Amino acid sequence: MKRLIVAITGASGVIYGIRALQILRQCKDVETHLILSPSAARTIAEETDYDIDTVRKLGDVHYNFKDIGAAISSGSFKTEGMLIAPCSVKTLSGIANCFNEELIVRAADVCLKERRRVVLMFRETPLHAGHIRLMEQATLNGAIVMPPVPGFYSRPKTIDDMVTQSTGRALDLLGIDAGVVKRWKEDAAPARARKSSRAN
Repeated sequence: MKRLIVAITGASGVIYGIRALQILRQCKDVETHLILSPSAARTIAEETDYDIDTVRKLGDVHYNFKDIGAAISSGSFKTEGMLIAPCSVKTLSGIANCFNEELIVRAADVCLKERRRVVLMFRETPLHAGHIRLMEQATLNGAIVMPPVPGFYSRPKTIDDMVTQSTGRALDLLGIDAGVVKRWKEDAAPARARKSSRAN
């Protein structure tokens, strides 16, 4: 069983974290360890029709935001890494500067020191120089900064399509192929092959 830490912060775009949890529930070999920031609860209420208890239940294990003594705060607790979706500026700053006052940043710092993947779906635009410096430092620390910028080659028809594609790509970076990503050329190639076969 793979363990993956999923954190949802209060930045806009909480649906990315919720969608990740929904996708991962279909992956029978992945156990999710969930952290919700206090601000995430407010944003979930503002941006979605989900309530906080429903989101908590999507995780296999749930931790208190302030519990820096939780299992995932130790490098000896093995995980595949961590997804922070969305990642707020405050959380990015904490990771860039190793400011471990709460569990999201502490768990990310632990993953980085153990050389595990940490993917930050950073949700901010436009950017000033301070944001860019923080992204640089987080990257130098070993994190992967992945703003959820939609790719339109997948021909999304709905916002849900775009959210699922971006979330699937973030999970790709953690070594988890959940079968939800429309991949460049891969979907079109079999159709062309079938057409060629019928012509012959």
